[in-house]
Amino acid sequence: MQQDNKVDIRRRRRHHLRVPVFPEEKDIIGQQAKAAGLSVARYLRDVGQGYRITGIMDYEKVRELARISGDLGRLGGLLKLWLTNDERAAQFGHETIHALLSKIERTQDEMGQVMMAVVMPRKKS
Repeated sequence: MQQDNKVDIRRRRRHHLRVPVFPEEKDIIGQQAKAAGLSVARYLRDVGQGYRITGIMDYEKVRELARISGDLGRLGGLLKLWLTNDERAAQFGHETIHALLSKIERTQDEMGQVMMAVVMPRKKS
């Protein structure tokens, strides 16, 4: 029996179950397995044993969050240069700083929207 999703590597699964399904059922099972980040066999084995299936995060959304985080880091770096009176930021006027703060706020909003899409994904119809 599985324990913490680990299988003794010396043991091999030798018994197969045959489950007849309709084509649309096969597609649905395949989609659900993919959404959970599992092979169909692993997905069915886990479901059949009563394990709760948890989906994996949308990696595209995670990459988008990383990009947004990088943008925030760069914007914060510019702001820090200005706040510390760094000579490289001497040309920044108040208008530039207000625009920078607005950009940071918009970027934070964008990040919040992406985070909501990860936490509460819409079902595809």
